[in-house]
Amino acid sequence: MKTGIHPENYRLVAFKDMSNEDIFITKSTVETKETIEHDGVKYPLVKLEISRTSHPYYTGKSKLVDTAGRIDKFKNKYSKFKK
Repeated sequence: MKTGIHPENYRLVAFKDMSNEDIFITKSTVETKETIEHDGVKYPLVKLEISRTSHPYYTGKSKLVDTAGRIDKFKNKYSKFKK
């Protein structure tokens, strides 16, 4: 690998799928404020709503994940336009 071509903050980062608590470790330059301890090592943490372990395309299961309450927010926002 050539030296000096990668950013300074290129390091191992933990990505956590919040719908099924799956954690995977990979290298990234993403900025994060949270950390997590995984297998006795502390990593910067990035929380995901959906990943390869919970996405319907990869799992074969049709499941609606609405962690942010988007459907309810939409209904509340546009309820005044109901006839």
